[in-house]
Amino acid sequence: MKRLVTRLLLVGSLAVGMALGGTSRAEQTVSPLPATAQVAATTALDAVAPGTAPAEAVPAPTPDKGDTAWMLVSTLLVILMTIPGLALFYGGLVRAKNMLSVLTQVFAIFCVIAVLWVIYGYSLAFTGGGDLNHYIGGLSKLFLAGVGPGVNVETFSKGVVIPEMVFMVFQLTFAAITASLIVGGFAERIKFSALLVFVVLWFTLSYLPMAHMVWFWGGPSAYADPAGFLFAKGALDFAGGTVVHINAGMAALMGAIVIGKRIGYGRDSMAPHNLTATMIGASLLWVGWFGFNAGSNLEATGTAVLAMVNTVVATAAAAMAWMFAEWLIKGKPSMLGIASGAVAGLVAVTPAAGFAGPMGAIVLGAVAGLACLWGVTGLKHALGYDDSLDVFGVHGIGGIIGAIGTGILVNPALGGTGVFDYASNSVAEYSASQVLSQLWGVGTAVLWSGVVSFVLFKLIDMTMGLRVSEEQEREGLDTATHGERAYND
Repeated sequence: MKRLVTRLLLVGSLAVGMALGGTSRAEQTVSPLPATAQVAATTALDAVAPGTAPAEAVPAPTPDKGDTAWMLVSTLLVILMTIPGLALFYGGLVRAKNMLSVLTQVFAIFCVIAVLWVIYGYSLAFTGGGDLNHYIGGLSKLFLAGVGPGVNVETFSKGVVIPEMVFMVFQLTFAAITASLIVGGFAERIKFSALLVFVVLWFTLSYLPMAHMVWFWGGPSAYADPAGFLFAKGALDFAGGTVVHINAGMAALMGAIVIGKRIGYGRDSMAPHNLTATMIGASLLWVGWFGFNAGSNLEATGTAVLAMVNTVVATAAAAMAWMFAEWLIKGKPSMLGIASGAVAGLVAVTPAAGFAGPMGAIVLGAVAGLACLWGVTGLKHALGYDDSLDVFGVHGIGGIIGAIGTGILVNPALGGTGVFDYASNSVAEYSASQVLSQLWGVGTAVLWSGVVSFVLFKLIDMTMGLRVSEEQEREGLDTATHGERAYND
C-alpha cells in the first residue's frame, strides 16, 4: 500500500507541475475495454534452418477504417452526453439561482480530467503496474509517451486493431463523465475550489485504480498475461457499471453525507426549476449513450449492434416501469419520472450491453426502473441524506442492479452471448459462479470508492472547507461564486 500511495503521489506532483493512466483467470472473460498492449510494428519471421533463406515476413495488422470511424463517432457521442447532455439534465433539476453553477461545474470538470488523462491518467489505467499490477498501472506512458497516430492496439478479436490514440481519447471521455456525475450529489452548496481539488484527487485515487482493476488485460493475443484484480476475478463490465456508475454513485453519496443537507431541506420547496432543460438533457444522454455502450465494443460489428439495441429497449422499459409505478402511487405520470426512469435504464444496461440478449435487457431495464424509483424515494427518506439530484439512487442502485444482472443475463440459455474463452477460442459453458464474480466487482467498487471518497471529503473539509457560507447558499451559487445569472428578469 505504501508503494501504491508513493506512486500516486509522484504522479500527482508531476501533474501539478505540468498544469499548473476467488474465480478463474481472465482467459475466461471478455472485457469490454482491453488493455492497450501494443501491436508491434516489426514483422515476425518463421523459424528457419541455418543457411536457408528466411520465410516471408508476416505483415502487421492494420486498422480498418470503419472501426476507426466508429470509434471517433462514439467518442464524440460520449462528449455530447456530458457537455451539454449531463450539464442540462442536472441544470434543470436545481433551483434557478444555481443553474449556471452546475453547468460550470460539469464543463470545468470535463476540462480538468481531459488534461490529467493525457498527462498520467491513461498510463496508470492502461499499462502494466509491475508488483502493483492488480490495482494500478505504471508510468510508462506518462504524457502519452509512445502513443502516436501510427501505434495500434488490439480490440477483442485477435489480430484486429485500432489506433491506440482513438482508444485513449475514447477512454478520456469515460473518465470525464464519471467525475462529472458526482456533482449531482451535493449540488447547490459546495465550494467551486473544493470541488476541483476533490475531483483531481478522486480521479487519481478512485477512478484510475477502478478502471485498471476492471479493464486491464493483455488482449486477445496475450490473454494469459497478468490482468487487473477484478478482470482476473472474471467480473464482466461491458461499458462501466462498476467503473463509472457505482464509483460515481458512492462518491456522490459520501459527499452528500459529509457536506450535509441544503439549508431548508425538507421544509422549503426545492423543485426543479426547468424541466424542459432536464428533458433535453436526458434525451442527449440517451443519444450519447449509444457511443458509450456500443462504442465499448471497439469494433463496428454485430456485438456493437447488440449493445445499441439493448441500449434502446432497456432504457424504454425502465422509463415505462418508473412512469407507471409513479402513476400508480401518485395518481399522475410525470415527465421527470419518465426521464429519470430512462437514465436508470441506461445505467443498468451499461455493464450488460454487449452480453445480454434484447429480452433480457428489457427485464433488466424494468427491474432497474422500479429499484431506482425506490432508491430515490424510500431508501433516501429512510436514511435521511440529501443527495440533491439522486446520483446514488439512480447511478449507484442502477449500477449495482446492472452489474449483478449481467452475471445472470450473459447466460446463453437466457439469450445472452455467453463468456468467451480465449484459451479454447470458443464460448465457455455458463456457470452460476459468474454472479459471484459480479459481486466481487460490486463489492470492490462500493468499498473502494466509498472509503476513498469519504476520506478525501473529510480531509478537504478540515483544510480548505467544502461548503459555501450560509449567506452564499441562500443567495445562490450563480452570483455568489460565478458572478453570473442564468436568467435576466
